[in-house]
Amino acid sequence: MDIIFTLLVPALALLVVSLKQINQYERGVRFTMGRFSGIMEPGWRIIIPIFQTFQKVDMRVKAVDVPDQKAITRDNVSVTVNAVIYYKIADAAKAIIEVENFFYAISQYAQTTMRNIVGEVTLDELLANREKIADRIREIVDKETDDWGLKVNNVELKDVSLPESMERTIAKQAEAERERRAVIINSEGEVAASENIAKAANILSASTGALHLRTLQSINDLSSDQSNTIVFVTPVEILKAFEGFGKSMNKKNE
Repeated sequence: MDIIFTLLVPALALLVVSLKQINQYERGVRFTMGRFSGIMEPGWRIIIPIFQTFQKVDMRVKAVDVPDQKAITRDNVSVTVNAVIYYKIADAAKAIIEVENFFYAISQYAQTTMRNIVGEVTLDELLANREKIADRIREIVDKETDDWGLKVNNVELKDVSLPESMERTIAKQAEAERERRAVIINSEGEVAASENIAKAANILSASTGALHLRTLQSINDLSSDQSNTIVFVTPVEILKAFEGFGKSMNKKNE
């Protein structure tokens, strides 16, 4: 009898209590007779069968891939946007008690919020301020899901797709903008060059003999050229000098 009693006591104890393992990255939400009775921390925890149940909750950061969403911007351009949301469970009890399926709920709410935010901005704002728009989506989703025990860490807009016709239009606009900048830069260079040339001309005209020295330098530069034909432009001042010399000779002859 003693042997039978010794064997029955552990067996009855196993029927009365049950050991459950909670991993380090998990929390257990325990219910006693259907009512929430506490959070089970990591380790081996005791559960009384029939009277108590529990549900494990993964506390690690999760990534929700928000599928492609078609939206219309404020300037009536149709776009397709997709994103990824990074969140974690901040309160395991709320995540189980307050919402039926928190993973599905946050995904659906993020899709609706993303369409609404895209509809409030223009296409240029969407393309230029993706980080600000993503941060605004994060704030809205985080505020709404706070009652569900969720904490949204980050939202990233992965891609913004445009219709082919709109892509061609944007490409033409970008090309026209580059041509406009090239023309402006070219004209600014011509203005700067003309100002420098005018300054050089003023300096040469103000200095006696400067133009003749510049002419001799040009002749020296041309002499090093191996070309058979050299075209040299005679300065007007030299012609005027010959003209004055000719007039003086005519007066002497008279």
